[in-house]
Amino acid sequence: MKRNILQVLVLVIAMLAGFGALQAQQKTSNMKKKILFVVTSHDTKGSTGEPTGYYLAEVSHPWKVLTDAGYEIDFVSPKGGTPPVDGFDLSDPDNQAFWENKEYHQKISNSMRPEQVKPEEYAAIFYAGGHGAMWDLPENKALAAIAARIYEQNGVVAAVCHGPAGLVNIQLSNGKYLVDGKKVNGFSNEEEELVKLSGVVPFLLEDQLKARGGKYEHSAAWQPHVTVDQRLITGQNPQSAKAVGEAIKKALD
Repeated sequence: MKRNILQVLVLVIAMLAGFGALQAQQKTSNMKKKILFVVTSHDTKGSTGEPTGYYLAEVSHPWKVLTDAGYEIDFVSPKGGTPPVDGFDLSDPDNQAFWENKEYHQKISNSMRPEQVKPEEYAAIFYAGGHGAMWDLPENKALAAIAARIYEQNGVVAAVCHGPAGLVNIQLSNGKYLVDGKKVNGFSNEEEELVKLSGVVPFLLEDQLKARGGKYEHSAAWQPHVTVDQRLITGQNPQSAKAVGEAIKKALD
């Protein structure tokens, strides 16, 4: 009789332990459903006086792909708060869906500052483009440290168009630059020349990615091009934004 009671107790304890482990696993799984979007706080194209910011479609297109797949997205910018926006075109259905989504409009209008981010909560980090990214993302050491942490916890690092400007100074714990030795792309020298901003931006993104050891590749101007290498995903231009979102989804799945 005592043996039977003991066996039942052992069974109950084992079941409770298994249930606890399952809850912990589910909690971890849910936590890994979050993706961090980085957007610029910079609002002027150099000395031109022309406005800039994050490019709306480079947020909305991957946002649509990833939220449809069940991922939750948070936003961070160098200064926090409401970041400047460029490419404001609500005739684009994804732009309209994003801009009119109350939850996400509230989120991006109250973007986190880097020190508010907990890297362990994110399965991926994505740098949206827009010319503003060229001025404030490369030198932001806090954002670079967040990205390195996410990458080294087996997460995905992604960027599109001018967003890879945020990648050029990311160093891993071994001292190497994140892009060193990896295939990578971003807004090309040709495309910068075509928009007549080669002499305005602080550096040419294609040249700097190469200088950091990246194996830069690209397609003709304005053609979609996405490069994937060792959990590093980069897109060349605004036309590549949706495909970058799809590549992030595939890498996480």
